[in-house]
Amino acid sequence: MSQNLLELGPLSKSFGTAAILREVSLTVRRGEFMTLLGPSGCGKTTTLRIIAGFESPDSGRVRLDGVDVTDLPPYERDVHTVFQHYALFPHLDVAGNIAFGMRMDKVPEGEIARRVPQALAMVKLSGFEKRRVSSLSGGQMQRVALARAIAGRPALLLLDEPLGALDLKLRKEMQLELKRLQKKLGIAFVYVTHDQEEAMTMSDRIAVFNAGRIEQLGTPGEIYETPRTSFVADFIGGANIYSAEVLPAAAGRARLLIEGEHEIDVPLDEHESLPAPGGRVKIAIRPERVKVFYKDELPAGALRFKAVLLDSVFLGDACQIYLDFLKKSPDKPLTALAGGDRYSAHDDLGVPVIAAVQPEDVYILESDGR
Repeated sequence: MSQNLLELGPLSKSFGTAAILREVSLTVRRGEFMTLLGPSGCGKTTTLRIIAGFESPDSGRVRLDGVDVTDLPPYERDVHTVFQHYALFPHLDVAGNIAFGMRMDKVPEGEIARRVPQALAMVKLSGFEKRRVSSLSGGQMQRVALARAIAGRPALLLLDEPLGALDLKLRKEMQLELKRLQKKLGIAFVYVTHDQEEAMTMSDRIAVFNAGRIEQLGTPGEIYETPRTSFVADFIGGANIYSAEVLPAAAGRARLLIEGEHEIDVPLDEHESLPAPGGRVKIAIRPERVKVFYKDELPAGALRFKAVLLDSVFLGDACQIYLDFLKKSPDKPLTALAGGDRYSAHDDLGVPVIAAVQPEDVYILESDGR
């Protein structure tokens, strides 16, 4: 038996003259929580709809458990979909909503009677069988939609921004519940969201979409710690992104001139390649990796940048600090993130400081063609 449950690709899809998907290839493993993450219009929902059978690709194939299902209608695929707005039937009670799909699949009534309470127990709604869906809260309706999907025992569950209509506190609670439920069921989930924190919290792997393509695929740790492009670095967690000129350097090292002002020497990963000296790349530095000092008491081996404290914003558990460190480009401040107990908002603005970054915390991204 193959480890991969779902195989896509290369999928292309256009609506009129707009290319929505551009040769997207992806595999989903059995029992995996895969998230399709990206901004609106990037192609993630279209990919989900092609998997479900609601859209047909212009080119490329969809294989589920080794079977080509590209030309099959949705009801002939072993796939269930949970939508953002639940798609529950208001004239049916909770049990009727959960049983509906199974009745369409001609599951015996005795088996339906057994599965309905099992599904409700899994989503912590035991005893809600006779409740009208109109009497439920948003979180409860979402749980009913999930119970309906898992009661059908699909090989693959697709979730299209299912928590988008919930308030922040409930959404965070449901994230943990969904992850717990997915692990308990052992069903592969393909989950669409534009919420970076949600993707990082729940996923085994994340496919980051941008302009109809997958820019990077990896675990949450890989996506965050080793972003490959400026889009991924900025979209996942935020980053300071600058242009740098490549200078001659020793083997295994990269010497870079940031924005024509600051020269740095950083280690070069064995898988990284650079343009020839004189070429340009983009670099990224995570705000939490930037340390701010009032005196020249730097950690060992750190890169040092003289800067001026522009502004600070108190965030409760942290403080976001903006530093002016580029004379030629004052519109590109360096952002740092410090503990909320260290800096007060608007404290000591305009004073000179030292920004320190460890060399290994400078990520070298794609070539900068400017």
